[in-house]
Amino acid sequence: MQVRQTDPKEGTSLVLIKPDAMQRRLAGQIISRLEAQGLRIVAAKMLQMDKALAQHHYAIHESKPFFHDLVAFITSSPIIALVFQGKNAVEVIRQTMGETDPAKAKPGTIRADLALDIQHNLVHGSDSIETALQEIQLFFSKDEIFDCGRDAEKRIC
Repeated sequence: MQVRQTDPKEGTSLVLIKPDAMQRRLAGQIISRLEAQGLRIVAAKMLQMDKALAQHHYAIHESKPFFHDLVAFITSSPIIALVFQGKNAVEVIRQTMGETDPAKAKPGTIRADLALDIQHNLVHGSDSIETALQEIQLFFSKDEIFDCGRDAEKRIC
């Protein structure tokens, strides 16, 4: 299945609100910060990630010593998976999240302001356009992604 880009000037990216954000009731703040950057939610679901999905999603880290802890953490409680759409979505999301290690993240980013440590860093965002397309396919079918383009915005504004 191909994830379609609805507008050539727009991009999409996967965002996962991780268990620590859910447990600390920070999901709304994280989503609000991303929307404040001009991004639109085009898909969303709450789920309990199982071990197989977690291992597939984090397969790039399989040989690293933290892989098993990462899988155990992301499967420890429900998460929210979202697809955001907007100009330079991957880059905008990564800048808004901040560095993976909150101690290295710039003030004003989600991780610098709210995260506890490198493992409990609240949120995942795709690291490239190619990765975003692959990750979106792991969590959403084509029918679960909505085209919320500018026409919809004109009707409500």
